[in-house]
Amino acid sequence: MITSRTTRSLGAVAGLAIAALTLSACGDGPTSPDDASAADRQTDAAPAPEDCDTPDELTVVRTLSTAFEILYIADDAGIFEKHCLDVTINLGATDTAQNIPMVLNGEADVAYSDPAKILGAIAQGLPIKVAVQHAAGDASQEVADGVLLPPGSPVETGADLEGRNVCVPGLGGWTEMLARWAVDVDGGDHTKVDLVALPGATLQESAETGACDAIVPASIHYATALEAGFTRLHNGTNDFPGLPTMAAAVSTAWAAENADVLARFVQALAEASELANADVQLVRDVDAEHTQLDPEVVATRFIPKFQVELDIAATQEAVDLMYEYGIFSAPVDVAAAVADGALTK
Repeated sequence: MITSRTTRSLGAVAGLAIAALTLSACGDGPTSPDDASAADRQTDAAPAPEDCDTPDELTVVRTLSTAFEILYIADDAGIFEKHCLDVTINLGATDTAQNIPMVLNGEADVAYSDPAKILGAIAQGLPIKVAVQHAAGDASQEVADGVLLPPGSPVETGADLEGRNVCVPGLGGWTEMLARWAVDVDGGDHTKVDLVALPGATLQESAETGACDAIVPASIHYATALEAGFTRLHNGTNDFPGLPTMAAAVSTAWAAENADVLARFVQALAEASELANADVQLVRDVDAEHTQLDPEVVATRFIPKFQVELDIAATQEAVDLMYEYGIFSAPVDVAAAVADGALTK
């Protein structure tokens, strides 16, 4: 099990878990399947084992800075243990695309990445599946990613980015799609934009020094750039409601052999997401322990709601656009790309 030194004790977090689950069982209750929580909808498919002499071991590779916190919340609250899982959480690569092969070479059972990179790997024929998502575009929430312009930029619309450098944290992901779409939707030619891949942590400085005319950061890096005076061009993934912004991959073979284990893992994350959404301080505690963020950023940054149910139709719309833009080498059937244990809608 992962040992976390978050500011809340294990007992306190576990108490919240019990309280949340108790509340979900009381009151009027859901009147339709759509009203039920993600955790409730998954319970019948993945009940917690009554006896657990030997927990199933899982090695998980997480991202460095985006929407990973419910992994630690599930561990600290004893939710993984309740579902007879012994989960080891390892840090992944800066370029999350490099995490994906780990589920094929035995380094990991579950690997988190940009969902677009997972689906792009499937388009290339890799034998992997989408296992679970952690977050998705939601127009009702604060914008947390997308194209940003540095202070004093002469750019007024996406079409003005033709012939300019747009820096993204990696090619082949949603950030590349957002950059191309921002140009396309404003009447420009997305093929005339010069896309440059840089580490997410360097995007802001690169734009401030003039190396990038626009950047496409996400999450923490997006928030810090806004605070530094960058301005927004469109609304990032919020312009694509339901688009998954963080997800995990498993190998097709592993998913087939460990369907019950995967279902219990997803169920545990569904329960942890409810805790996190009810108390964002739990997320901030994980950030304080497991990132190198400035304490002020940890204390004040906007934290999007965790969403573990993948919207098939919304994802398919974006995947089709990725193929149209030439980012994907082949079309992808999203429904077929999702593992049986995943939660979908």
